[in-house]
Amino acid sequence: MNASAPVASGSALHLRPLPDRAGWRAVGEITSATCPAWERTLEQLPLHQEFGCRLEMSAVTFVDVAGVSALAVTAQLLPPGRHIRVERPPATLPRLLEMFWPDLPAIEVVAR
Repeated sequence: MNASAPVASGSALHLRPLPDRAGWRAVGEITSATCPAWERTLEQLPLHQEFGCRLEMSAVTFVDVAGVSALAVTAQLLPPGRHIRVERPPATLPRLLEMFWPDLPAIEVVAR
């Protein structure tokens, strides 16, 4: 399934399932304008997997507090022992996680 947010102020977000593993690839910006598509995608994460799933974010240029908040809320709803592995996010994502959700073990960030 392909989820895309509408273009707003020159920004867009495109989300596609990963072809080789459980999770999604995000491309673009995650802002208040694109957050509805981001939230819909987070609701579809294949969390039935043993560990959780992956979010590949190497092509995301920016994520704001609303986007990180949606990710944190999703992670807080995970069953014990499961997590979301966020791969190569923009620098703002781990900084916001550390600032507002420093003790959230359900998100594993793998840096660039």
